[in-house]
Amino acid sequence: MTETGRAGAEAPPETRLPRLSEAVLADLPAAIMRPKYDRRGVTAGIVHLGIGAFHRAHQAVYTDDILADDPSWGIVAASLRSPDTREALRPQHGLYTLAVRGGEGEALRVVGSVSDVLVVSEEREALLRAMTDPRVRIVSLTITEKGYCHDPATGALNEAHPGIRHDLSQPHAPRTAPGLLVEALARRCALRTPPFAVLTCDNLPSNGAIAKRILDRFAALRDPGLGAYVAGELACPATMIDRITPATTDEDRALIAERLGAWDAWPVVTEPFSQWVIEEHFPAGRPAWEKAGAELVSDVAPYELMKLRLLNGAHSSLAYLGYLAGYELISEATADPSFERYARGLMQEVTPTLVVPRGTDLAAYKRSLIERFKNPTLKHRTWQICMDGSQKLPQRLLGSIRDCLRLGAPFDRLALGIAGWMRYVTGTDEKGRAIDVRDPMAEELRVLAGSASASAGHLVRALVLVEDIFGSDLAANPHFRAAVAQRLDRLYAIGAKRAVAEIAE
Repeated sequence: MTETGRAGAEAPPETRLPRLSEAVLADLPAAIMRPKYDRRGVTAGIVHLGIGAFHRAHQAVYTDDILADDPSWGIVAASLRSPDTREALRPQHGLYTLAVRGGEGEALRVVGSVSDVLVVSEEREALLRAMTDPRVRIVSLTITEKGYCHDPATGALNEAHPGIRHDLSQPHAPRTAPGLLVEALARRCALRTPPFAVLTCDNLPSNGAIAKRILDRFAALRDPGLGAYVAGELACPATMIDRITPATTDEDRALIAERLGAWDAWPVVTEPFSQWVIEEHFPAGRPAWEKAGAELVSDVAPYELMKLRLLNGAHSSLAYLGYLAGYELISEATADPSFERYARGLMQEVTPTLVVPRGTDLAAYKRSLIERFKNPTLKHRTWQICMDGSQKLPQRLLGSIRDCLRLGAPFDRLALGIAGWMRYVTGTDEKGRAIDVRDPMAEELRVLAGSASASAGHLVRALVLVEDIFGSDLAANPHFRAAVAQRLDRLYAIGAKRAVAEIAE
């Protein structure tokens, strides 16, 4: 081993290498892709709320691809919570590295579409000024399901949500995404500036319709006149987004820095596959995203349903059951033949509930999902996917189960996925160790689980009464309760690994 390769022989890359910035772009290795446009000529046409890894691996990349043709669509991004992304990217002038990892290795690309990152709690007025700028014609969102402050079972605004109550009482100092959007729309209305389009890129069924319903209602509660304006003028196109993007690790940072020859405080790791289906409804205009591979369609619903139920439903089920079985990564779980067969069987159960888009090879799509799950270069942790399950289950699994019940179709594997979630939110794993359950309803779920006696049937009865997750219909359905209780009983009796193997046969 050479001196430079010996452990401890060199200082860490963050102290040894220059920081990624405009100044070092020209000095990067020739193999590294970089912006093909002069960033000094880019102006912001998009404000994005919720700048996490997914946005930077997906929408920001599509936008980066079209800026050479139209530099009026740059992005000003905002974090609704933590300043961490701002602290990482602002010294880098918004630049970051995208590492695309697949069977053929890793390709690095520096993305330049994000010009700045703001933090709502510290820079609210700067963000609202950006959203009010007439040059901004789209405000996009990746705020996760819980960021909509809605009832996941109905899609309606949760008017009792503490953030919503705050924003209605102090509308000019909003904290939530609905509050920020409606305050910006109110300011644009007062200035006679046309409204921006709200483009939600979160995994919600009918996400555009849900965003529209929430914003119409919030605006009406704030002021009836403003409510009428928002209801009549605001466009909320629907989307379907797809790209597996695990959390960035310190190991990722170090490896990318060595290849880049510069220190990037927050690169993003993703897979080669990327898909974006967008409803064509932008009154104030939009980027030519179709030139970057996006699909502009009149109806997103069939694409969205197929992805939510096949990809996301299988992903969440693999995550809960895989975590309980001791698998840290989705790729490890899917490499287990029983888990792979289970995922394929779950997709088969879902298939009768779908309206498949014309021209789609469904069998090939399912095969591609399994291969993507098995990609060992993506370190996608089961624990990460398990987060916020109370918000995800209605869209990813319960909708499929409702349709199976209506059709009289089997849903044993879907029921096992729900049972896995129930076992997970008790907060104790199969070896008696504590689970760090990250969920907006974690405490309520823990209390309910603790109040149930030590039987699968009692735990099911306690948890299905959470109407915000299961609605009233599933709680009252004996077939649903019995199916989940049966699968939960097997999880307790023989453990997740054997329960998956049993049902996968």
